[in-house]
Amino acid sequence: MAPGGRSVACCAAVLLAAALLLSAPTATEAYDSLDPNGNITIKWDIMQWTPDGYVAVVTMFNYQQFRHIGAPGWQLGWTWAKKEVIWSMVGAQTTEQGDCSKFKGNTPHCCKKDPTLVDLLPGTPYNMQIANCCKAGVINTFNQDPANAASSFQISVGLAGTTNKTVKVPKNFTLKTPGPGYTCGRAIVGRPTKFFTSDGRRATQALMTWNVTCTYSQFLAQKTPSCCVSLSSFYNDTIVNCPTCSCGCQNPTGSNCVNEDSPNLQSAIDGPGKWTGQPLVQCTSHMCPIRIHWHVKLNYKEYWRVKITITNFNFRMNYTQWNLVVQHPNFDNITQLFSFNYKPLTPYGGGISK
Repeated sequence: MAPGGRSVACCAAVLLAAALLLSAPTATEAYDSLDPNGNITIKWDIMQWTPDGYVAVVTMFNYQQFRHIGAPGWQLGWTWAKKEVIWSMVGAQTTEQGDCSKFKGNTPHCCKKDPTLVDLLPGTPYNMQIANCCKAGVINTFNQDPANAASSFQISVGLAGTTNKTVKVPKNFTLKTPGPGYTCGRAIVGRPTKFFTSDGRRATQALMTWNVTCTYSQFLAQKTPSCCVSLSSFYNDTIVNCPTCSCGCQNPTGSNCVNEDSPNLQSAIDGPGKWTGQPLVQCTSHMCPIRIHWHVKLNYKEYWRVKITITNFNFRMNYTQWNLVVQHPNFDNITQLFSFNYKPLTPYGGGISK
């Protein structure tokens, strides 16, 4: 779904409902009420010891039902427990090297106490890749695309412990996608991961494994709504637009939005918020990145049909892997759909769909 007011439309036929419910999810810190069991799990497997540390494979799994990590991708950070450095990486890189001036000869890939890592891009040379890497940080959900629901990289850590008893797990994990929204717990050492050969006849295992769980909260991601809803019907020419200032209001100078025909559009897109996930919205009365239009096409005693149109007003996001989550009392009685895939979400029972 391209930005700049371009739309996609879809239709659904459902049994007649007594009322239309369009409710926003209740959000609390590190909790998603529409996906209470969803999370991003980060698994850290030490595969071999080195003279001053270890080599590990780190894998992120997206166990959420509908929330992808889209472009420009994930940013993973932590704080080292001791004075560790990163000698080398495969499948990812740190955003900064830090101060490595004390090293003579071989220079580490990163000497920062709190490194931030990003995925490599597609087309990275094969000698810099491992399995499940190099997707520009995009991770789809296991629920919808299990083949692309993981992202991995290999990291060689120095000035660290060289046994299970002397290794210290990192702390203060952070996950940005690329903006805020996720809260990560502490690393928990668990049973070493087992790896089976392709014929299933032999299993090897990691020398040490720990896991970190990160959960999402819409409230942490942004204080204002991410979309608004407008309504219309076949029997009335009136369109009920999104309420004014649904997602915020224009500044008096209009500095917090940009028009599609503005000569400064591209420079605004490439501005400071490009890599932080900050939306750059088109100037509208509602100021929302996304508008959802609900149009009642038919309304009979036995059933009714609606057309849903989703319009993107965020110039910085293409939403190629979009999902629409709608809560409605009759959505467990859908009889026919056009142009899109549908699956019910049942965290507490029926009535929530995507």
